[in-house]
Amino acid sequence: MEQQQLRSAIVTGASGGIGRAVARRLAADGLAVVAHYGGNRVRAEETVTEINSAGGRAIAVGGDVADEQSMAALFDSAEEEFGGIDVVVHTAGIMPLAPVAELDLEVFDQVQLINVRGTAVVAQQAARRVRPGGAVVLFSTSITRLQSPGYAAYAMSKGAVEALTLILARELRGRDITVNTVAPGPTDTPLFREGKPAQLIETIAGLNPMGRLGTPEDIADVVATLAGPVRWINGQVLHANGGAA
Repeated sequence: MEQQQLRSAIVTGASGGIGRAVARRLAADGLAVVAHYGGNRVRAEETVTEINSAGGRAIAVGGDVADEQSMAALFDSAEEEFGGIDVVVHTAGIMPLAPVAELDLEVFDQVQLINVRGTAVVAQQAARRVRPGGAVVLFSTSITRLQSPGYAAYAMSKGAVEALTLILARELRGRDITVNTVAPGPTDTPLFREGKPAQLIETIAGLNPMGRLGTPEDIADVVATLAGPVRWINGQVLHANGGAA
């Protein structure tokens, strides 16, 4: 009997809240996972240990998403360990906040470096290496719709990701690879909570029609759908926010 080909996924930012949930969910769905981390190796290795202990297959690989050689090595690791790449989920990013008038332009440059160039570098590797039948899932934010004060640098960087989505999907014509972007709303992660008082977080949660913040698992469910058998959603930006925008 012919052995079924192992499907594998690269999840960037797998040491963070959403990335970690995505890695666990894809592993539960039967994919081997390369859990990428930028700086938090311990958290990524915890994710890998959890997946492997549950009977899945995962490895942790570090690297700078904005550096093409580092990301080429990441993709090399996936191919060497699992024989190929079927899914790429790019969750890695940063979100410093400041009003435009007070924005440190060096911080602004760092946001664009990681969130825009980093996405371009990862998307380029994915376009070269993902196998037919695969999926590329990028990440934006519902802030591009909500347009909340203080988020200018972040929203600008994610607007660039949205602009890439349909272009890349069309460039991959004929290869049976989908490209979509998930745009979460307020999601209960350390990145979201950083610098926000508890009262503000409670207010934001109360504004949602669902009466709560999103969870990383909510977002992972959306990613799993796009990474799985669904093939007729392509080139789209999906706002996963419970009705916030």
